[in-house]
Amino acid sequence: MAAPVAVGPYSPALRAGEWVILSGQLGLADGKLVDGGVPAQVRQIFENARTLLTANEAELLQVVKCTVFLADMADFAAMNEVFVAEFNGHRPTRSTVGNVTMALGATVEIEFWAYAPAERP
Repeated sequence: MAAPVAVGPYSPALRAGEWVILSGQLGLADGKLVDGGVPAQVRQIFENARTLLTANEAELLQVVKCTVFLADMADFAAMNEVFVAEFNGHRPTRSTVGNVTMALGATVEIEFWAYAPAERP
């Protein structure tokens, strides 16, 4: 899969020393929001995050912090179900903020912080 392209004047991912920081990811595939609401957007967000992490020599298991933005907190359970499944037992710290307006009419956006030292313990 090709790395997600930024929809504005920012970097989708940057390495800062031992950290890989992903900008808020939307459920975009080929520049468009995927159909299927929050669950489908969250799955696509994780697909995009994996691609960006891999390109920066990191992986999902190294994510230590996520910030989730939801257009409607009524979607919390649907987001959480996919979030938990995608992390498959890994539990990074997380904040969830609701009732926000996101770019392109997205219903969910997730930011990822991964601790990924070059020399792994």
